[in-house]
Amino acid sequence: MDHISNLPDGVLCHILSFLTTKEAALTSILAKRWLNLVAFIPSLKIDDTVFLHPEKGKGDREDVKQSFMDFVDRVLALQGNSPLNKFSLMCVTDVDTDRVDGWISSALARGVSDLDLKIINNEEFYQLSPKCFECSTLVSLTIGSGIDISLVAGRIRLPLLKTLVLDSVSVCPNEFETLLHALPSLEELLLVYVVWKGMDVTVSSASLKTLTIKLCFWLNTLSFDTPSLLHFNYSGLVAPDYPVVNMGNLVDAQIDFFLPDNDEDAHRYSKVWKLFHGTRNVPNLSFGPDTLEVISMCSESMPVFNNLKSLAIESHECKGWQAMPALLRNCPHLETLVLQGLLHHVTDKCGDACDCISREDKGLSLRLCPVKVMKIHGFRRTMEEMELIKHFLYYFPCLKEIEVHAEENNNPTQLRSQRVMEMFELYNELSSCNVQLFI
Repeated sequence: MDHISNLPDGVLCHILSFLTTKEAALTSILAKRWLNLVAFIPSLKIDDTVFLHPEKGKGDREDVKQSFMDFVDRVLALQGNSPLNKFSLMCVTDVDTDRVDGWISSALARGVSDLDLKIINNEEFYQLSPKCFECSTLVSLTIGSGIDISLVAGRIRLPLLKTLVLDSVSVCPNEFETLLHALPSLEELLLVYVVWKGMDVTVSSASLKTLTIKLCFWLNTLSFDTPSLLHFNYSGLVAPDYPVVNMGNLVDAQIDFFLPDNDEDAHRYSKVWKLFHGTRNVPNLSFGPDTLEVISMCSESMPVFNNLKSLAIESHECKGWQAMPALLRNCPHLETLVLQGLLHHVTDKCGDACDCISREDKGLSLRLCPVKVMKIHGFRRTMEEMELIKHFLYYFPCLKEIEVHAEENNNPTQLRSQRVMEMFELYNELSSCNVQLFI
């Protein structure tokens, strides 16, 4: 008894919508019950890499490309004018751009709300149709590599668009500002490895709530005029200047800078404090290992994070902690400190936040920090880590709880070794803090 085939048409179409369109179409050979269901699927995912799989070099054959385009034409013709919720199109082989225009126009005409495009042409960028920016039903728009999104001012009409993703596309900063100003409902923006056709970029939106930016090219300036922003995730290269940083309502921010090897040009990072100043009211903040390095170059200009309750820091064996003392002193109301790894590069500028180097003011920055809970991840069972945990217990005056989570794939037997367990028992005996090891 085929219980799945007995399900209502709506349920079966919903199940098929999770498959690629080719896979969904193949279900028609199962039985008559499945024959025409593809005509009513509300979500189409057309991917020529699936169509051409698995034969190597198959995509270079003209007859195969023609077969793929004919297949898409048949599916769209079969569906007619039925409502379409999502249309995802990925073409990594050369296809007829006029046919592609027709497919996209068909999806837009059927009231699509989620449009995901990635079209790669070996000869030139695919010029995205202006119709994609004149659609009253689009709620989510994703534009991937290989597409040129040159805009025509005044022709943008996307009143319902809430999510915009630009992934590995070339963008003119001026046209980008024009686009954002024409999106009154935009709430989520992802800028992933965008190739900027200019060196001064501004992200300006009164409605934006979530911003993710991954920067892989140098800029002169990077500004953020986003007064409603709640969630901010920045990773990649550092801009020399951040003239405007308006994001006073942030709930959480993650800043993970990338520093090129052997880049110690402090002047390049002398104005990065402006970015931190703009995020100074955030209650939850996360830093990557290179971010600490950048902070050390502008620590004298760092703001006080008066609202910060939770701080997460990722460590790296090749990156130092020299910024840690100043950072902790500037978090007067910090309650939770999360450390992703304890091992770090030891220098004479490491500060007093650790016990790597003996000094008279040892632990001073910790004594001034009110943190109550510590969470340590990536524990490797080294003596350096054990001594550092003891250092925290001794100098953090308000510490009540430490959670130590073992590194993934670490040997549980070694972690439960007698020496390790004795040390953790001693921690609990000599302090009022509850220290727990999670394996």
